[in-house]
Amino acid sequence: MTKYQPFPMIDLPDRTWPSNTLERPPIWCSVDLRDGNQALINPMGTAKKLKMFQALVEIGFKEIEVGFPAASETDFSFLRQLIDENLIPDDVVIQVLTQARQPLIERTFEAIQGAKQSIVHLYNSTSTLQRRVVFRAEKPEITKIAAEGAQIIKDLAVQVQDSVVRYQYSPESFTGTELNYAVEICEAVCEVWEPTKENKTIINLPSTVELAPPNVYADQIELFCRKFRHRDECIISLHTHNDRGTGLASSELGMMAGADRVEGTLFGNGERTGNLDIVTMALNYFTQGIDSGLDFSNIKEIRQMAEYCTELKVPERQPYSGDLVFTAFSGSHQDAIKKGFEAMKATGQELFEVPYLTVDPADIGRQYDPVIRVNSQSGKGGIAFLVESELGFRLPRQLQISFSKLVQEVTDKSGKEMSAVEIANFFTNTYLEPQGTLAYLSHTPVASADNSSLERFEFVVRWESKSEIILGEGTGPLDAFVNAIGETFEIACDVKDYSEHSLESGSDSYAAAYVLISSEGREVYGVGKHQSIVKASIGGVVSAINRSMAKVAEVQGG
Repeated sequence: MTKYQPFPMIDLPDRTWPSNTLERPPIWCSVDLRDGNQALINPMGTAKKLKMFQALVEIGFKEIEVGFPAASETDFSFLRQLIDENLIPDDVVIQVLTQARQPLIERTFEAIQGAKQSIVHLYNSTSTLQRRVVFRAEKPEITKIAAEGAQIIKDLAVQVQDSVVRYQYSPESFTGTELNYAVEICEAVCEVWEPTKENKTIINLPSTVELAPPNVYADQIELFCRKFRHRDECIISLHTHNDRGTGLASSELGMMAGADRVEGTLFGNGERTGNLDIVTMALNYFTQGIDSGLDFSNIKEIRQMAEYCTELKVPERQPYSGDLVFTAFSGSHQDAIKKGFEAMKATGQELFEVPYLTVDPADIGRQYDPVIRVNSQSGKGGIAFLVESELGFRLPRQLQISFSKLVQEVTDKSGKEMSAVEIANFFTNTYLEPQGTLAYLSHTPVASADNSSLERFEFVVRWESKSEIILGEGTGPLDAFVNAIGETFEIACDVKDYSEHSLESGSDSYAAAYVLISSEGREVYGVGKHQSIVKASIGGVVSAINRSMAKVAEVQGG
């Protein structure tokens, strides 16, 4: 195959970045209002730009590229609004982009007049392909363009009153540029700007088009940092695109290779396949125990804001932010998640360890989103989790198996998922309020005959819409009720299993009772709920008897 060739590897046998560990977050720079905006079908107007800017400030960005004011009147007017209306917080630095052309640079400085702090971002393309095909120029000419642009910026910066102007240079298409030449042109710019350790220049090394695997990009960054004479006086910045789908990996490996800063957008919006997704990168740091300095504790609201401003939908499987990323349909996954949350709750463990989840959804404002959703692929664990989370019932294992089978029959038939509320209602209708012949109304203890050790009770029930008083003896109210029903209505049933628990804490809490009976060769569960545990258990028997008479049977095993 000759049409495509592998990207050449970097000769760096003593590379060190693979052994490095990410221990600190980068300096974050949002380019949503420039790179992100230019990629939109309908670019943002001033109102949406302002909404986005304010959201970025609230998230915690301290450097925000607000536009290319010399190339767009909308960008120019928006920047002037930010400055004239004093909308830029004192700790936030605005960044503006310009090509290395004098009229554009001069217009850029008109735009930033009055800003307390700004970064003027100069760029020109340096790649072998662009030099040959687009500019038809040799290296000296390209270097001259960059150096002259840097000098114009330096001359204009001293004329800006009461403002701090910082410098940034990007050799556009850095990854397609010979590494030695990239170093050479960046050094030429630095010779003009004269950076110091106290006043550093930003050297931004963009993967303008992602041409190589992320490990090659990391090699390029490490080797650049080794060769670049002004490394200590400069901030090395990354600007990765996602043409190969590995822009995020390139940024993370680039940080391991020695970079200090990254540029990207919320959710990765950008031309072609997009920019670095800063949300994902920042939350990746978060899951490693590193404070990113950005606040995504309300990720759902941030996503809604971005979707409104960009008119682009964040995919449902987008890491951390998509609608379905904390959702499990698989039965085995649901069971493991359920047990993980239970284990953490039982032990009070602070370290987050739940199978299949990388982050606690509550930490990014997703506590009200369904972690578990149910369709025909779901299992008993997930369904039981939803019954407990919605109603508070902790189902015995066999009841989990039985109810999950009923749910799967419904979802198989419909071909759709069931919501947590639908499952809760289905459980209530099936076990707590089953339609049937028998209903319990009340009971009263009565004296036992012949000094019997058994307790005797009078029960008021409704049988086929008719109230009746029946008598029963047993070791307690539940046993007496079962015996009374059997003797009066000739219904043979044995209690095979019984369990109970409190649904809530406090003196007025409700109790749940789970009763498994055997009747006419069928084992059937019933569930009762009442403030009185006795009445809850009797309710469970009534539920089971009505279900038995309806010819249902519990699923065995599983």
